[in-house]
Formats: sequence, C-alpha cells, structure tokens
Amino acid sequence: MAYFSKAVRAGIGAALIALTAALPVAAQDLSGPGSSGSSQKFSRNTPSQQGRDRGQYIPGIALTPDGCEVWVMDDGAEGYGDNRLTRQGMPICHDVEPCGLLNTDQFFATDSYRIKSQHQSRIAQFFRSSTAFAFVVVGHTDSRASDDYNMRLSYNRALAVAKIGKSVGARITDVRGMGERFPVATNATKEGMARNRRVEILCFE
Repeated sequence: MAYFSKAVRAGIGAALIALTAALPVAAQDLSGPGSSGSSQKFSRNTPSQQGRDRGQYIPGIALTPDGCEVWVMDDGAEGYGDNRLTRQGMPICHDVEPCGLLNTDQFFATDSYRIKSQHQSRIAQFFRSSTAFAFVVVGHTDSRASDDYNMRLSYNRALAVAKIGKSVGARITDVRGMGERFPVATNATKEGMARNRRVEILCFE
C-alpha cells in the first residue's frame, strides 16, 4: 500500500479524483442482517475535511493519469492508495482515446465560458450515449491574449463542459486548461486559430 503525504497529494490530486460518491454507501450496504453498519466504517478520530468525513477515512476509487484504477482512502490530512487488481493480480486499467471535439467558436461566445443554450442538450446527449467508463475534459485556445488569460479561459470552458457531463451522471476524472500550449494548427492564420480554439473530451474505455 502506498502512502501519500499532504504535500505529495497536492501534486497528484487532479489525477486521483474519486469516481463516485456512492461508494461509502455501497460499503455500508454490505452489512449483514442485524448489523448496525457503523461497525463496518473506517473510524479515526481526526477532524478533517472541514468535518465532511466526520473523523473517518473515506474509501473510493480513483484513476491514475494512465487510466489505471486505484483504491484510495482520504481523511483530509493524509491519504492512502493501492492498485485495484483482478483476481489474477493484474492492474485494472482502461484505454484512453479522444472521443469528442468541440469547436469553441460554435459552442461559446467570444471571451466567454458560458455554453450557448442551444448546444447544451447536444453535449448532455453525447455523455448520455457514450459507453466510456470515465472522461477527461481538456480546453485549448489560440495564441491571442496573455498566457494567463488563455489558461483561465481554456480551463473554464473545459469546466463548463464537464459540469454538463456530471449533471447527467458521467464520471469526470479530470478537467484541464492548456491555453495555447498544444496547437493543432498554425496560429498565423484565422483558419488555424479557429482550429486551435477547442475543447477535447478523452474517454477511458
């Protein structure tokens, strides 16, 4: 079992995002008839996470950046992780591939991260119909404006897409804003800049 200090967890927190909040409930449901359920919880007297965990470690499943599942427990001050394995002792991993591409000129107004109302249902339908296990949403911009501005705008646009996914039950494991740093075309032409203004959705299959 791996141990992560608070400092280390801060660096990998974006990659280890719990896939479902329902897991603690499911663990309680494993209690047999007549069991109070409370004896099955991971108890520890640590007032952490601003009291949200009630002094207990909260178990869950997270994904590493390469798509492998990890059992995690976190009390807000320190966390533990261990690879999730098959019965044969093999890591449970998912293939990652691009599965969605949004041209931001179509879905957002200039300098805005509010998705146009007529397109919100299209994004929701994409997440509903996908068979992917989980998603990462990544925003990009062209090279106009400052790096700081582009990083914020690309992240906020990706976050807006991710919120729609979460609203229909999609597992969003990470949201990233890359600004102008990963162009797919030249920024010397209007056509190239338009291609670079995009939000990509990556699927864990």
